[in-house]
Amino acid sequence: MRTASFSPGSRGAAAIAAAALLALATGCGPGTGEPAGGSTSTATHPTATATATHPTGTTSRPVKDTSITAAPGERFTLTVGQNASTREYWYLVGPRPDSSVLVSRGQEYTSDSGDEKVDGAGGRLTFTFEARGRGTTRFTLLHCTFSTCQGNTSTLPPATTGPSATPTAGATGPSQAPQRITYTVTVG
Repeated sequence: MRTASFSPGSRGAAAIAAAALLALATGCGPGTGEPAGGSTSTATHPTATATATHPTGTTSRPVKDTSITAAPGERFTLTVGQNASTREYWYLVGPRPDSSVLVSRGQEYTSDSGDEKVDGAGGRLTFTFEARGRGTTRFTLLHCTFSTCQGNTSTLPPATTGPSATPTAGATGPSQAPQRITYTVTVG
C-alpha cells in the first residue's frame, strides 16, 4: 500500500491548506441546520434571529430589516453571529441613535457552546434598544472580520472604518472595507 506524501511546495499541500483555511473561515454549524454565526454572515444576509417576542416584552428584529417602526417604550433586539477566534466582531458605531428617540440598552454575548468553553466556538451578540420619544433616528452596526479591520478587539472598534491598512497574507490587493448596516428607526 502506498501512502501519499506532500512536500511544502506541492499542489497537494496547497490544496490541503486551502481546504483547512476554508473550513476555518466558514466554521461549523451547531447541527441544527442553522449557521454557526461565524464567518457565514454576508453583506446581504447576516446571521439574525427571526422576529419574535421575548418574555420580557422585547421584540427580536431581523438584522436585514433596516427600517424599524416602534412605539414609545418598546424594546427590540438585533442579534448577529460573532466569533472571537476568527476575529469576527460587531460594533455599534456612528451615526449613533438620537437619545431623545432611541437609546442603546447594551449588548450581550451568548456562546453557541453554552456554558462549556470550547476553543473556536462562535456565538451570538445581541444589541438591545429602547424607543423613547416620537421621531426618526439612525444608527449603524459595523461588522469586522480578520480581513476587513485591523487593531480592533471585542470591545474596541478599529480606529478607521475603511479598508485595512495592513494587507492579509496571500492578498492580491487591498482588503475590502468592513460591512456597515445603517438602520432607520421611527418611533411614533
